[in-house]
Amino acid sequence: MGKGRSKDLIVKRNMALLRRYHYWTEIQRLRFDDALKVLSEQEFFISEERIMAIIRENYKNIPDLLVTPVPKVRKPKITAAQLQLFMDAPEPPTRP
Repeated sequence: MGKGRSKDLIVKRNMALLRRYHYWTEIQRLRFDDALKVLSEQEFFISEERIMAIIRENYKNIPDLLVTPVPKVRKPKITAAQLQLFMDAPEPPTRP
């Protein structure tokens, strides 16, 4: 038997994780962030970031479940010069 983690067990864990995510989000109607917290802290004991990565990598592997991962949200990068445009903007005129 080789050293390290069993690939078969990892695949089974990932499928179980997807089914539990589906249960918490679709059947119990928890918000996705609350479902991630339950999966992370009470059921699988791995980080929320890792759980989302597993869901994004494997959600197409279970055709009988309609699991859709939450897309990654990227914050826009704003420079100091761009921020200064908002800070120095003149007050709009008010009507008497």
